Amino acid sequence: QVQLVESGGGLVQPGGSLRLSCAASGSIFSINAMGWYRQAPGKERELVAAITSGGSTNYADSVKGRFTIARDNAKNTVYLQMNSLKPEDTAVYYCNAVGVAAGGFRGDAWGQGTLVTVSS
Repeated sequence: QVQLVESGGGLVQPGGSLRLSCAASGSIFSINAMGWYRQAPGKERELVAAITSGGSTNYADSVKGRFTIARDNAKNTVYLQMNSLKPEDTAVYYCNAVGVAAGGFRGDAWGQGTLVTVSS
């Protein structure tokens, strides 16, 4: 089995910063892409940022210039540095791994989510 464990969420004031981390475990051989999604109350889950094993990145327009995704392939860990946070960034943030090869597992995986609240 593959597990994604997120950390780093919390309460922050507008204009502040947070760093999310997501570590994948479970005898992992390779992961194609890793990313972050978010879901705000009453809204659909949306892609925030993604990064391939080769380092190519993709960002939602709403976070470009404020958020940075990074990945440590050796540790099977992905990070999301969030700066200049706005109240509209408030959501549960989910880690996602695409194209996971681990033991007998082949597929995608999701973390349990971590809450980010931006409020004064």
